[in-house]
Amino acid sequence: MNALSIIDKYYPEDNSLKKILLTHSRSVADKALAIAAKHPELNLDTVFLEEAAMLHDIGIFQCDADGICCHGTHPYISHGYLGALLLRHEGYPLHALVCERHTGAGISLKQIIDQQLPIPHRDMLPLSMEEKVICFADKFFSKTRLDREKTVEEAFRSVSKFGEEGAIRFQKWCECFL
Repeated sequence: MNALSIIDKYYPEDNSLKKILLTHSRSVADKALAIAAKHPELNLDTVFLEEAAMLHDIGIFQCDADGICCHGTHPYISHGYLGALLLRHEGYPLHALVCERHTGAGISLKQIIDQQLPIPHRDMLPLSMEEKVICFADKFFSKTRLDREKTVEEAFRSVSKFGEEGAIRFQKWCECFL
């Protein structure tokens, strides 16, 4: 698989949105690979880790988020499952799961229903260790401040905005990955 070829297919123009996607995804991939290097006992699939990290946000172009040059029709929270649809169509179902499960610190069916989120009604929680590492690494990089990595405290505050469930998951990941 060539992640950049897939990105080029859906982001054919060299524009601000593609630059944001590539810069953010490379930062997430590098952090995920650093976690894998620091924790060989986790036996992470580093090839998959890099590919999936590069593709985790591929669905953003379909969403409406002016601040990051996205002018689609869906709410931004939909980018994960929309990216998963694209990657399933491309024949990469495991990479698709990373797309679907990386939003927030994962989203439970209960959260989706309780918060009336405009996404399919199913658990979207990271299950594999690679999914968890990518989800965790993603929390340290925004798409609006591409030049800096958040501190653990900043990442925790960001995740905590979405509820206690995700904050607890993030704390567990800190213990495991840092």
